[in-house]
This record gives sequence, C-alpha cells and structure tokens, in this order.
Amino acid sequence: MASERIQRQIDRLLDEAGAAVNQGDWAVVHERSGTVLVLDPENGDALTYLAAAQRAGVASPAVVDEPRNAETPPIEPQATWVAPFASGPEAERRQLTVMFCDLQGSTALSQQLDPEELRDVLRSYQEVCAGAVARFEGHIAKYLGDGLLIYFGYPQAHEDDPQRGVRAGLAIVEEMGVLNARLKADKNIELAVRIGVHTGLVVAGEMGSGDSVEALAIVGETPNISARLQEAAGPNSVVISDIPASLVQGFFIWESLGIHALKGISQPMELSRVYSESGAQTRFDVISTKGLTPLVGREQELGLLMDRWEQVEEGLGQVVLVSGEAGIGKSRLLQAINDRLAGRTHYLQEHRCSPYHQNSALFPIIESLDRWRGFQREDHPEERLLKLEQLLEDYSVPTTEALPLHTGGSPRGLIHRT
Repeated sequence: MASERIQRQIDRLLDEAGAAVNQGDWAVVHERSGTVLVLDPENGDALTYLAAAQRAGVASPAVVDEPRNAETPPIEPQATWVAPFASGPEAERRQLTVMFCDLQGSTALSQQLDPEELRDVLRSYQEVCAGAVARFEGHIAKYLGDGLLIYFGYPQAHEDDPQRGVRAGLAIVEEMGVLNARLKADKNIELAVRIGVHTGLVVAGEMGSGDSVEALAIVGETPNISARLQEAAGPNSVVISDIPASLVQGFFIWESLGIHALKGISQPMELSRVYSESGAQTRFDVISTKGLTPLVGREQELGLLMDRWEQVEEGLGQVVLVSGEAGIGKSRLLQAINDRLAGRTHYLQEHRCSPYHQNSALFPIIESLDRWRGFQREDHPEERLLKLEQLLEDYSVPTTEALPLHTGGSPRGLIHRT
C-alpha cells in the first residue's frame, strides 16, 4: 500500500491530469497519468486518462537502442513500466452525475443578432458555464450548439459529485445574472438557461472510430434523463430527479414539482426545483438537524477535553488538537463537549474550510463572520448594513466610528455580498 506521502503525490498528479483533460492538453494528461502508473501500476483513473491521451494521438516515447562498447558487459534487463495501450480498460461501469445545460430561446436570438455578435454572446455564455463547472471540478464533455453536456464523477471522481453538480448548476444561474446585466446594457438582450441534473449508472470509455473517436464517452440512460429534466425546467432554474435529491438532502432548499412522465423514459420520475444552498457544509450539519444518537465509547476523550476546560476556567490557557480520519466522530465529539458546557460561560467560534472554495484563502473567516453577523446569501446590501448596525449596537460600539464606509455621504454603497 502506498505511503501517505506517495498517495498525496498520486492525488495531486490525478488532479493535474483531470484539469488538463478539461483544457484538452493531452500531452500533460499522458505525462501525469504515466507518472501515477509508475507509483501505482493498477490505478484505474490513471489508466483511463492514459488511454484517452493515446487515443488523442499522444504516443509513448520511443526507446532508442544506443550502441555500446563491445568491451562493456551487457546490461541486465531491468523491470520498467511500459505504458499500456490496449491493456487499459476500454470501458467501466460508474455512478455518474450528469448535467445538461441549455440556452432558452436561442433560435429567436439568432434572428435578432448578427452571426458574429451571436458567436460572441454564445462564447460569453459558455465561459460562464465553464468557469462554474471548473470550480466544482466537473468535466464538459460536449458543446452541443448552445447546450452543454457535463460530467461530475468522470474522469475524476469525488465522494460528493451529486452535490458538486447541483452547486455548479446554481452557480451558473447566479453568474448568468451578472452576464445579463452586461448584455442588457450593451445589446439590450438577456439570456435564460435551463439546467437538468441526474445521477445514475453509466458505462464510460472510448466510443467511435477513425477520426471520430470520443475518448471520454458515456453510455446509458443517465444523460438522456438529464436532457429531459432540462426540458422540464423553467428559465434560469435547476431541476433534479429523485435520485440526486436523495443524495443531497439537507444541503439545498428545493421544491417538489411532482411526478412527471418524461419523453422517452418508461418510468415517471419525481422532479424538484433547487433554489439555493441550505447553509449546511457537512453531513454532520445535516444529521444534527434531525437529532443525534448517543455518543458511545468516547469517555476517555470527553474526560480529557473537560479536564482541559476546567483548567481554562482556572485561568490556564489551553490548546487542544483533535485529529483523525474522516468519519470517526470528531465533529460529534466537539458537539458533545459544547452540550456539556451548556450553562457555563463560553463562546463557540467555528472556522470551516470547504473543498468548493480552495482558491479563497480567507473563505473560512468570511463564512464565520457571515454566520456571526446573521447574513444570508439572499440579503440585499441594505439588509446587511442594518444587521451589522444592530450587532454593533448590541455590543455598545458607536456605529459612527465603526462604519466609516462612506461614498458620497452614504455608507450604504459598500456593503457587498461576500
């Protein structure tokens, strides 16, 4: 089994290979996947990446038989890794989340705009979609005119791919609002997107032949269902089926649209429209809202933490690090400590990292401050300012000194959504 250090190196190389796939840089894909296979010859993701790169025309480096001195003894053959070409898996069964995103009213738009203007508009729309998808590490498989077929879970898999798909859909809808503000001012037009997300079993691998080979293709009803969900969605909305809904329950706020018979799909499906994120960041957040089971087998850890807290109450500062693998109960242990401190003077402050905000170093601080101030994502700047003023008054802080956010005599222009 690879050491933790080697596994981190493998994960980094696979991340770089996945990013290169999205950019179409097959030489990088080939190099990164080959390095992974040197470390882990049976790594399935690396084999898939390598096969895709080879189908795209990136060949393995040739071995040159260099002349050697006749007096030099022959070199014994060494075991070396050889890039598998035909031995890599041609296809594999995978659980995949598929998003289909389509632009509504594109036919009317093509009649309204000059072809060059239409191309610029479509490229702007595609860039918005690509940015949101890349943020949540999805893969744009196809650009189908004004539609996009997007995978979450292939070629790079995550344990929360259904969440990533829904979050990416909401991000597209939100960022389209920014694009529409610019298009309205420049061309007096607005765009509307419809998004469908479904999770299901597919067979993933190479499809096609000759010059039409598709290295990262999927087969199954999942992409067809996601396309039908998109058709059932309203303008600027995200619709999901019952399967991803059960997998992301508690993380989003949605409304059931009832049972729908989808064209070409034999069984009716329950559809839901997703409005926003719920604010829950982890599975523990979701579970805690439904009630927690008793904590068992952690008496020693609880005793140690309570002992440290009693020293804090005596004026001796303490720092405790609770570490361990995911899922062993760290959050549950801290919740138990917080429950035991009920009635005692204490202050709980949480800063949480997020895999969806890796490019924002200050996200844990910003998110913690937002929760402390009671900010909601849908709050307008005016509402945020009022909440901030009320909070400062509760702490007897003069707002005239603490809120010097004046532009033209008004402090209400600089309270932005974080």
